[in-house]
Amino acid sequence: MMMRALGLMSGTSLDGVDVAMIETDGRRVTSLGPTGYRAYTQQERAVLRHALTEAVKLNHRDARPGIIGEAERMVTVAHAEAVAAYTAQHRISPLDIDIVGFHGQTVLHRPAERLTIQIGDGAALARSIHIPVMHDFRAADVAAGGQGAPFVPVYHRALAESLGRDGPIAVVNIGGVSNISYIDGDDVLIACDTGPGNALLDDFMMKTVKQPFDNEGRTAAQGVPDKAWIADALHHPFFALPPPKSLDRNDFAGLKLGDVSLVDGAATLTAFTAEAIASIAPLLPKPPETWVVVGGGARNLTLMRMLRRRLEPASVESAEGLGWAGDAIEAQAFGFLAVRSLQRLPLSYPETTGVPHPMRGGVIANP
Repeated sequence: MMMRALGLMSGTSLDGVDVAMIETDGRRVTSLGPTGYRAYTQQERAVLRHALTEAVKLNHRDARPGIIGEAERMVTVAHAEAVAAYTAQHRISPLDIDIVGFHGQTVLHRPAERLTIQIGDGAALARSIHIPVMHDFRAADVAAGGQGAPFVPVYHRALAESLGRDGPIAVVNIGGVSNISYIDGDDVLIACDTGPGNALLDDFMMKTVKQPFDNEGRTAAQGVPDKAWIADALHHPFFALPPPKSLDRNDFAGLKLGDVSLVDGAATLTAFTAEAIASIAPLLPKPPETWVVVGGGARNLTLMRMLRRRLEPASVESAEGLGWAGDAIEAQAFGFLAVRSLQRLPLSYPETTGVPHPMRGGVIANP
């Protein structure tokens, strides 16, 4: 049964709420609707940052002391406003939306302690928007011993299947860290981090020229990568580990370039990201024939050129080039996951989060 779901996502960047419509039965995607965005104000971001610092003291998933309770109320209101603005702008009645997928805002994620906390009151949101809300997606996975992430691969599989391509497909998300979803038909779904994404390059650009990133890879395009430095960096033990495996953004922060020019430093770190992504291919069941790049890295034209050279004869394409809404994929994914939850289908698998067996998840709140 096809359903219309609205997905809501607020990520670790604390920038705002992404909104996206999707029509799906929890297995296939039949249409993607418009996307929206509600930015957090400067004051709201300050509250969230304060809540993040206080959340390290929590040891119970339902605890909401002090600023954390204030942040939860603020997050809930912001998401309600995002839904109201989206439905008004696109003239969509709440009666036309079957379910809302509400990720909430992660304030603590300690899977080794079987603890993950996403703030946001699903019941209050459902009452405010007059639509059923599916929320608390990650808790069941973590309680069962999984990593509680990534949860988007099952949606990547649905998108990949819609392409009608032969052979294995890898969807590469290049954010601060790079990660892949490896899809080969209905039966093979593997996910893991592959190594640094934009983090090392972004930090280098900020430190060197006070720029937050290398716009379109223009700086790296003028430089020459240090192949010896890259080869040495690839000896890090992480690269030999089989999937599933994961990283923190700063796990490679100790790598130092030494005395290097701006352009050569940028070229070296960009090439290192490409080599790190390519290094996962021998650890997969079969080499992907198609690589689809999503996330901020897809806008780095130099990185895309390096990936195409490194991964040939496979094709390397950007999400936007395939008609996917790259910046809204996570919001779409949580709309998709909400429908899967309603259909009692698994959200995570041993090969994606390390959970012992395929796991359902999500809690429904009715208006």
